[in-house]
Amino acid sequence: MSDYLEINRALWNDKLEAHLASKMYDMEAFRNGKNSVDEIVLNEIGDVSGKSLLHLQCHFGQDTLSFSRMGARATGLDLSDKCIAKAKELAKELHLDTQFICGNVLDTRKLVHDQFDIVFTSYGTIVWLPDLTQWAKVISQSLVQGGIFYMAEFHPLIQMFDYPKEDITYPYFNSGKFVEESEGTYADTTANLKGTEVFWFHSLGEIFKVLRGQGLELLHFDEHDYSPYDCFGNSVEFSPGKYRFGSFKYPIPHVYSMKWRKN
Repeated sequence: MSDYLEINRALWNDKLEAHLASKMYDMEAFRNGKNSVDEIVLNEIGDVSGKSLLHLQCHFGQDTLSFSRMGARATGLDLSDKCIAKAKELAKELHLDTQFICGNVLDTRKLVHDQFDIVFTSYGTIVWLPDLTQWAKVISQSLVQGGIFYMAEFHPLIQMFDYPKEDITYPYFNSGKFVEESEGTYADTTANLKGTEVFWFHSLGEIFKVLRGQGLELLHFDEHDYSPYDCFGNSVEFSPGKYRFGSFKYPIPHVYSMKWRKN
């Protein structure tokens, strides 16, 4: 299992510089005060001011730092040592008291001993995890009683497509690991990057099962017929900051969002 972790750590270490330079992450605007948290999350997560917040798989910490700007006591965790080093550098540069920890999300409770009012994760996270049972335990054990887990993620239906083609290539259900060679990156398809990635697919049913199995109560679930990010080939921006993939007759779900409570 350590092999996939090291392969994916190297992948995300290599992506960092291209992401920092990309239009998608828009670091100039971020440094000038623009928050990176998207509209779906902002509309649904609730007031984070004064709350302790744990951001799992935080990449280089843009959203984590944005939550700090919004008044949260935020901590971010990610597998990539280079991304976490950059996140710490940005926190210092922006004079934000945001904490960052490097490690495997499944080892969170070995690395972070506090419990939090909010646990958060978003967009392209669980695809890197072979099994969600331990992930759900981490979430539950990281929450205070009455705490909230909020998640926004790409819909398993849209992850079945091979971009930019409109062909269904991947499974809806978890059918084991995929090992592929990648070029470029979602934030910049022209970037001179090549790497190996190891990933898995997870159905909505699997996600509901593991979270309910930890005694969490579902408060909110929604599906959204657009992506807030232009990260799929053959996408059209039909409204500012809203993108749809493909030329289908009817819109398909791009993102789902959910909020759970630990009772």
